[in-house]
Amino acid sequence: MRKVKGLRWWIISLIALATIINYIDRGALSILWPNISADLGMTKEDYSLIAIMFTLAYAISQTLSGRLYDWVGTRLGFVISITLWSISIALHAIARSVTSFSLFRFLLGLGEAGNWPGATKAVAEWFPIKDRALAQGIFNAGASIGSIISPPLIAFLYLWLGWQATFVVLGGLGLLWLIPWVIVYKALPDRHPWLTEEERQYILSGQKIEGAEAEDERVPGFWELLSYKQTWSVLVSRFFLDPIWWLFVFWLPIYLHDRFGFDIQQIGLSAWVPYVGAAAGALFGGWYAGFLMRRGWTVDKARKWAITLGGLIMLPGLLLTSIAAHPVVAVLLIAVVLFGFQVSIGNIQTLPSDFYSGKAVGSVAGMGGTTAALGVIITTWLVPKLVVASYVPFFLMGAMLVPLGVLSVYVLGGRIRRVPLRRRP
Repeated sequence: MRKVKGLRWWIISLIALATIINYIDRGALSILWPNISADLGMTKEDYSLIAIMFTLAYAISQTLSGRLYDWVGTRLGFVISITLWSISIALHAIARSVTSFSLFRFLLGLGEAGNWPGATKAVAEWFPIKDRALAQGIFNAGASIGSIISPPLIAFLYLWLGWQATFVVLGGLGLLWLIPWVIVYKALPDRHPWLTEEERQYILSGQKIEGAEAEDERVPGFWELLSYKQTWSVLVSRFFLDPIWWLFVFWLPIYLHDRFGFDIQQIGLSAWVPYVGAAAGALFGGWYAGFLMRRGWTVDKARKWAITLGGLIMLPGLLLTSIAAHPVVAVLLIAVVLFGFQVSIGNIQTLPSDFYSGKAVGSVAGMGGTTAALGVIITTWLVPKLVVASYVPFFLMGAMLVPLGVLSVYVLGGRIRRVPLRRRP
């Protein structure tokens, strides 16, 4: 059997590509909405309701998807998630009302949410501890890349095919992705036939952590997982920090329009810049934690310092953006903020695999995604009430979230090491 060197990097690259498709699909409706609303006679209030349905489904599915991946495995879990979201985005082509768009958007949220607990579980399975944050950063960079390329791609497809056919083409992208996935992800590292013996040993020997016991193959219940404060450190840190990302995903174009009078063309020329910073932060944050571990730092010290460093970058960036008087300065500062966010969040997303093993990883990652989505719903509801007079309260709210998110890792997480699950008789 032919061996493939660096197979783990091929796998994480496929997951990064899935993340790019994920963000292209979720962004298509907002980009196409002016034309869809004109064709179908819909309003901004209609769009708001449709967007809320997506977010609610996303919140519910983060936890459900985590359980799904722990039950059926990473390979089949991704097949289910991407099949669901690809069919859902394609069905947007036949939507003609708020009800049908809301239904298809809800199904899209159910499918797309699985990408993150699935990716976290794949990282835990395929990477030694010192490389996990870098692997996490690679697939997180896919979100930024998807946000960068989505507007021009969607615009091109719309001008060529119209909005209905654009949704069908986007659905085809995800289904095409399944072909290399089922071919490459044949099995776990301990028995994958393409894996070199050297890489197999590198992966398996590097997955042991201080305090680790034999891997628990059962699927722990939600209440059991919630009985550990380490689980709460993941849930609470994501509840506070994830909304910072979504503040800009949802509101950056509107901020540029309201604050600086940008039109659609100007927004298109500038709104992608912050996501370049985000992509760089995702890669740097993952590399930096592994670099510190290779220099002898413990997992606990390296992970916490990387998370703290991201916070130290975000906080002044948000405060300075609140008083930025020039659009170029504001856009560049937001790029700095998103750089810091990705440095922190990439390492926070590795915490489930730092604390747990086996069947608990996907569940905890999914639960963290649910609390993150709940935080996003709250902040999204607050924004219109905060920006009546200016956007200063918008950025101050983001700045307040930073220390709350970082401190929750220290206060609730304790020393980062493997948590021995209670044995059942």
